[in-house]
Amino acid sequence: MTRIIAGEARSRTIKVPETGTRPTADRAREGLFSSLDVRWGFAGTRVLDLFAGSGALGLEAASRGADEVVLVENAPAAVSVIRHNMEVVGHPNVRVEERKVGSYLASAPRGYFDMVLADPPYEFDEVAELIAKLEPCLADDAIVVIEREVTSPATDWPAGFQPTSQKLKKRTFGRARMDMALYHRVGGVQ
Repeated sequence: MTRIIAGEARSRTIKVPETGTRPTADRAREGLFSSLDVRWGFAGTRVLDLFAGSGALGLEAASRGADEVVLVENAPAAVSVIRHNMEVVGHPNVRVEERKVGSYLASAPRGYFDMVLADPPYEFDEVAELIAKLEPCLADDAIVVIEREVTSPATDWPAGFQPTSQKLKKRTFGRARMDMALYHRVGGVQ
C-alpha cells in the first residue's frame, strides 16, 4: 500500500503498477519531502516528475501545494495507474505525458521547472545524459533530485549544479539514495 504522506491529499491510498516499476517507499518519500518542504517549500512551484511510475512523487508535491505537476511515464500500464492516482489526489493542475523521458525533455518548455524529481530504474546508467537534456528546462534556482541505488556511483553534477548542503546532498533510505543539487544557469539565459 502506498499513500500520500502530507498536504491536501494526506493519507489517501494510491495504486502502484503491478510490474515494471520500483515505487519509492513511503519512508523515503516522507524524508525527502520533509527536507524539500523545510528548505524550499512547494507553494508556487512547477514540478517535473520523470520516470513517474505510479506518480507518487509528483502527486506528493501536488498535495503539498505545488502549482503545477507534470508526470512523465512511457509504460501504458503505469500511465493507467497514474491517471487513477491523479483522480484520487484531485489536484487540478497535474497532467501526465505518456512519452519517453528524452522525447518529453526535447520539447518541454525552456527555463520552466522549479523542481525535478527523477526516479529512473536503478540499472539506468545515463544520468549525465539525463542532466544534460534536463538543464534547458530548468528555471534558475531549480532543485533537482535523482533517486539512485545506494551502491550506484554518486551523481556527477556538471557546472551550474551545486549539490545541496552535506546534510541534504545524499539522503539514504534503505536501498535508495537521493542525490540533490540546486541549479544556477551558467552564462545567462539560454
